[in-house]
Amino acid sequence: MLVVALAMPLSALAQGTAAPVKLEQQMSAGEFKAAGLDKLSAAELAALNAWLNRAVGVETAKVAAQVREQAREEGRKEVVEKNRGFLDFGSSEPIVSSIQGTFRGFGKGRRYTLANGQVWEQTDDATLAGVNRTEPKVSIKPGMVGESWYLRIDGFNTSAKVKRVK
Repeated sequence: MLVVALAMPLSALAQGTAAPVKLEQQMSAGEFKAAGLDKLSAAELAALNAWLNRAVGVETAKVAAQVREQAREEGRKEVVEKNRGFLDFGSSEPIVSSIQGTFRGFGKGRRYTLANGQVWEQTDDATLAGVNRTEPKVSIKPGMVGESWYLRIDGFNTSAKVKRVK
């Protein structure tokens, strides 16, 4: 029955703006009596309400802090992932996506638009002739030296050096 008393807006509690929970106001008369709370003195009921408010406030603050940290981490990951390919690698993990539309092989100067919105341009003379694939999966890995990236189409061993343009 205490669950009913806990069902108040978490954000208001976390900010300390919620009115204190009073079990006698949160429960029906029948629930209050069935829980045996009608046997408590006024002082005992006040002490229980105070304890409940502290406990809910502490737990709500913990959850709010966890949610803020998670949002901050996800936001950081999103920014890093969004900017990968520009200036720094952000991670040594490959970018995995697929090319939008049809892939017809490698060619210097060609641009490849990925499903994640990134656009990459081929900067070397690598070729992959006779290929005609719709939305093939790709991986783009950072090179070992400098700010070079290499795009590879799943199912083929040839990689092309690319730079991110968008």
